[in-house]
Amino acid sequence: MVLGALVILVIGVLVVNYFRNLETGQIPEESGTLVEEQPQIVRGQGTVTYTVAAGETLWSIAEKQYGSGYNWVDIASENNLTNPGVIETNQELAIPDVEPKQPTTTQVVETPEELEPISGATYTVLDGDNLWDISVRAYGDGYRWSDIASENELVNPNIIHAGNILTLPR
Repeated sequence: MVLGALVILVIGVLVVNYFRNLETGQIPEESGTLVEEQPQIVRGQGTVTYTVAAGETLWSIAEKQYGSGYNWVDIASENNLTNPGVIETNQELAIPDVEPKQPTTTQVVETPEELEPISGATYTVLDGDNLWDISVRAYGDGYRWSDIASENELVNPNIIHAGNILTLPR
């Protein structure tokens, strides 16, 4: 019973301290020390000074300030950091007033060429052909490449040359 009362007392003290810190606008850090709230960059109001907390990286700071980690480059440039991968706890950084960056991607959409099916008993190899593609065009099944290789007694089925005439088993 004494142990239960002790646990309740400890939890009560923790809860009171937690709410007391919320009222002062301070955030408890993992080590138990208090850190002032960090200023937030507001577009059009200039550069803000930011103090690095334990475990933060330029990417995480950029995510907090801009909503995009890609702005870490702007922070590194503004502070002339020679090694942006190394920042220290309590280091002060200038957070520039720049537009948040969004990731850009270049989509490469490859449209497969519609090659006409092979219906004959022979096929003349074209530049860039392989047995799989020939098999798909001839039979509709790429796994039948081995039938073509066997029929033509190919020693190395990976090597076929443009101009070769292959017999297609039907």
